Amino acid sequence: MLRMGCKAYLAYVMNPGTKDVRVRDIRTVCDFLGVFPEELSGLPPNREVEFCIELYENTTPVSIDSYRMAPKDLKELKMQL
Repeated sequence: MLRMGCKAYLAYVMNPGTKDVRVRDIRTVCDFLGVFPEELSGLPPNREVEFCIELYENTTPVSIDSYRMAPKDLKELKMQL
């Protein structure tokens, strides 16, 4: 897949107490050398993930099953809305 131009990502769980991490020390990279390019650009920079879904009080989750419509029926529905 990499040879066809696809991007690949590697996730690695590590001990936060270690300060110096090198790509060649990651066991998965060593076990599958044929999958990874010869030169890795390095590990991605450390980033903080901020994600929040705001909820409103006294609301219930919306649970509606989606269903498919024939293109003709969908067009008619859009015209009516």
